[in-house]
Amino acid sequence: MNEMQSLNKSKDTASNSQIMFLVLNTSGLSIIPLTILVDRSVLGATNPTDVFLPILLATFCSTIVGLIAVAIYQKINLFDKVIITYLGGLTAFIGGLVYYLTTLSQEDLNLFSTFASNFIIFLIIISFLVLGFRKKINLYSTFVEGAKEGFQIAIIIIPYLIAILVGIGVFRASGALNYVIDGIRLIVGLMGVNTDFIDALPVAVMKPLSGGAARGMMVETIKTYGVDSFVGQMASVFRGATETTFYIVAVYFGSVNIKNIRYAITVGLIADLAGIIAAIIFGYMFFH
Repeated sequence: MNEMQSLNKSKDTASNSQIMFLVLNTSGLSIIPLTILVDRSVLGATNPTDVFLPILLATFCSTIVGLIAVAIYQKINLFDKVIITYLGGLTAFIGGLVYYLTTLSQEDLNLFSTFASNFIIFLIIISFLVLGFRKKINLYSTFVEGAKEGFQIAIIIIPYLIAILVGIGVFRASGALNYVIDGIRLIVGLMGVNTDFIDALPVAVMKPLSGGAARGMMVETIKTYGVDSFVGQMASVFRGATETTFYIVAVYFGSVNIKNIRYAITVGLIADLAGIIAAIIFGYMFFH
């Protein structure tokens, strides 16, 4: 975001590239939702990885919808050969991965998830070392300089974080969350749709605001209904299906002092909504 800000002609207004970058982060594809799998394991899930595929599919939907939403706002030609190639290639990769994973047993899927997570983390670390050596970069001094910049950015974004955290606290303490959930339950019930997922919905509502709050909601839901219950599984999928949109907006734009964020929150929430709807569909497909 800092690098893109250096190219931004209007320093207090988010550029198109910064908004695209932010939305791709807030709707990020979750290949290995490691923290969710670990939490489910700690809470005693029989098969902690049973939410792996629904989360993967839901985040894929949110990423694609987020990208398309930004493209519409920015009038990007989605039928460009380069864009079609990337989107088609990504879709083919995800489709192939999902097909392969559906052929695995729960035990093999658990082993695959554990191995893939460790391998990806190890590969990233080794890649930094190899590329640093190849480019003759002093990685230690570069790391130290980056850490210094991190502290400076942390100081800059503190007011933005305080504002968003206070807002989250007021939202929860006021009871507004319960009213929102009860309203959704009523509407869904009147539509004749199964409402079993509603009890897990607070996780989905809190996730765009705070990852910590969403985790707390997930743990609370699982302890109430059971880790292997439909509601417990849906709570886990909801936590992985969306990202902390408001938190990321506060941190990313706050770090470069951007005040006019334009339509960033709108497209971010569109991607979140797509992820939530996809999570409900795939949750019922896999667990109900």
